[in-house]
This record gives sequence, structure tokens and C-alpha cells, in this order.
Amino acid sequence: MIEEILTRLYENYTSEKPIECTLLPASGSDRKYYRIKSERHHFLGVFNVDEKENRAFISYTKHFTKHGLNVPDICFECADDKRVYLIKDLGDTTLYARLCELRKGEEFPKEILPYYEKAIRALVRFQVEAGKDLDYSVAYPRAAFDRRSMLWDLNYFKYYFLKLSGVQFDEELLENDFQKFMDFLLEAPSDYFLYRDFQSRNIMIFQDDVYFIDYQGGRKGALQYDLASLLYDAKADLTNDVRQYLLQIYIQELKKYLQFDEEKFVGYFYGFVFIRIMQAMGSYGFRGYYERKEHFLKSIPYALNNLEYLLKNKRLPLSLPAIENAFSQLLNNEGLRTITPANTQLTVTVCSFSYKKGWPQDSSENGGGFVFDCRGLPNPGRDEAYKTQTGKDLPVIQYLEKQPAVKVFIDDAFRVVSPTIKNYIERGFTHLFIAFGCTGGQHRSVYSAEQMAKKIKETFGVNVVVKHREWD
Repeated sequence: MIEEILTRLYENYTSEKPIECTLLPASGSDRKYYRIKSERHHFLGVFNVDEKENRAFISYTKHFTKHGLNVPDICFECADDKRVYLIKDLGDTTLYARLCELRKGEEFPKEILPYYEKAIRALVRFQVEAGKDLDYSVAYPRAAFDRRSMLWDLNYFKYYFLKLSGVQFDEELLENDFQKFMDFLLEAPSDYFLYRDFQSRNIMIFQDDVYFIDYQGGRKGALQYDLASLLYDAKADLTNDVRQYLLQIYIQELKKYLQFDEEKFVGYFYGFVFIRIMQAMGSYGFRGYYERKEHFLKSIPYALNNLEYLLKNKRLPLSLPAIENAFSQLLNNEGLRTITPANTQLTVTVCSFSYKKGWPQDSSENGGGFVFDCRGLPNPGRDEAYKTQTGKDLPVIQYLEKQPAVKVFIDDAFRVVSPTIKNYIERGFTHLFIAFGCTGGQHRSVYSAEQMAKKIKETFGVNVVVKHREWD
């Protein structure tokens, strides 16, 4: 039904019949995104039953576009059905995905830093420049990040994380600390646009520039909240040196627009870091413990590491003994610090093989899975220069990445397996087998298996095992 609605919308806008309408992997929201293509065009179709949220997103997008900010153009909105609209397709590469791709071990990759710097400078423009004349009447569910909004976040943390984690607390004392904490945060100037979810998964890398999505929850608020969201994004796991560097980049950029007391700004900043971490933990608890989406639980150890660092370095800006006691219990909970939903952890095995030597065996003995035939792709093995190399060697990778058909093939294969991976995660399945075969099991299948493994790990965060049968 949704695909039919979006197909009609696409045809009305482009006068072309789409040849593809593919549901993209789900994220943390209930919105559904479809990649729709025809011979000459491709867009994302969005379906969201929350019409007020749609109205906010469309209004904000048009406003940010006027200010020259990189957001996905609203290509077409339906006058009769407020649940659907078309937007520009910015591809699949988020800032978080690129960070994971470049990161080796715990070291922060210097190549990613320019993208973060661009995002920081754009954030100031969103908040100050574009926030001046923004129509906040469409803001949803609140027009400002006020006391009520903060209390929602703190109670989210209390009921969906503290209680579900078994933390003991005196509710009266905790509520008193919540009120004291909010009093402090509300002292910060708040007549600016607050993006609300400014983190690495909502920043796209497109044509080597940064673009921004998922700001429909934006409202008026303090500058520090969004900066806290980016720098203390749990699984991005920025080093503290990088955080300090980016904090200074932000401050210097903000000074181009405003005069302010830097010491006070930083004091409020760490207060907003704490409330952002608490809000995120509430989300991890709700999505992970309550909705049984286990991959959300994997962010918890990173969030606790951030808490530990902040508390050790006395970054909590005022005395909040009940909150600190709750934090202490969390940090002393070894189960949370090392959480891996092992009993229901999905492992995806991605294998390459040669058709000449027969079908690969699934060592899990579960049977089933997916097998993709790479023999229709351009073959570097026919070139003498690549004869002794495999799909893991840079010259072969560069050869295949120049072939448009190869990217289409891998993207299509990923769209086929993604709904099954999501379903297996939600149902607690433990294994899925995916194989790529080519003539010799050396070039195309090896490259395809490596690319698929990377996409799955970045998107779903599950265990991925890569096997190259003819080479391992």
C-alpha cells in the first residue's frame, strides 16, 4: 500500500514510471524511507503517519534551503496526503559510517576531522543565522527545549534505563536533583535553534561535503545541547583530545556571530552533555530492553565510559548527590560495562567462493541464507596486471570501483539482505549466511564480500565474519 502511494507520487512528479522502489533499513524512528528510481531520476520517498512531524520537517527544510544550508531538497509533497513526500537522495554514507570505515583500532582517523569541522561550522549557522527568522509555530512536539522537555528526557532516563537496569534510588531525592539540574540548565541563553539530534548518523557525506537530516524535532533552546550531541555521540567514541579541539573550533566560529563569556559557556556545555547522555541512555533502554532491539544495548558501554571520564574530571557543574549516586551504581555494574547480548547476538557470515569448486558450506549448519552470482560483473581477472591479486588488493578495488555496475550490484544485494538482518535481530536469531561467487573466487566475489561485510557492520552493528574460501 505504501509503495503504491509513493509510486503514484513519483509518477506525478517525474512523469516517469519507477523501475525500483526499495524499502531502506529501519533506523530508530517509525518513518519509512524508500529509494525510488526511474531511467532518469532517483529520489527518496518518505512515509510517516505523524503529519505534525512531517509539517515541521518540510517547513524547516524549506527555511534552511533559503539560508544555503546543506539539507535534502523537498522535491515534491502531496497536497492530499500529508503522510508522504519526496526528497533528494543523499546516498547511504553517514559521517558515522565513514568514521567506522577509516578507523583502525582506537585511533581517531585524521582524514575524518575536516568533515567534523565542516559540521561544527554549519551547526553554528543552523543555530544562530537560520534560527533567527525560523517559524517555530510548526515545532513538534514542543516549541522550546524548556523545563517540560527536559523533564521528559530525565524521566525517560529514570524509567527506561535506571529502573530497567536495576538501579536503586530514592525517587523523591532524585526528583529534587532533577529540578535543581533543570534550574541550572535553564539559566543558559536559549533563543536559538536546537537541532535536537545532531549526531554522526544524521550527517551525510555526499559529493565530499556534509549534509544534514532528521531535524524535525528542532525547537528553540540552548546552543550547547547540539554540540554535546555531536561530541559525546556514544558509538562514535571520539577521543577527548578531539572533543576539546572541536569544542574550540565551535567557540571560535560562534564568536563570529555572538559575544559571550567563554567560561560560562563551557560550564553550561558540560551540563548539557550530561542531560544528553541521560536522554540517550533512556533511548537505549527503551529500544533495547523494552522493544528488544538488542543492537541499541551495544551503545551502553560507550555512554558509561563517557560518564566515567566526565565525573573523574569533575565536569558535573553542580552538586547533585542523588544523580551522582545513580551514576555510581551504573559505573559499578560490570554487566552494563561489558554488555553484549550474547545469547541473542546475530553473527552474519559473509563468504566468497569459486563456482568451479562448488557451493560453500554454512558452518553454523542452519542452512538457508543468500547466494549472489558475481559472474555478470566486469572481470579484472582477464587483465594480466591483476592475475595474482585478489579483491582485497588496492589495484583490484580501484578497478572495480570504477565500474558503475559493481556499485549497483552491491547496493541491490544489500537491499535484499537488509530486511532479513533486521528481522533476525528483532527475533533473536543467531546466524545468517551470505555468499558471493564468481568464476575463480578471487576478484569480484572477494571484493563484493568485503563490501557487504562493511555495510552490514556499519548499518546494524552485528558480529560479521568474513571468509574467502579459496584464499583463507
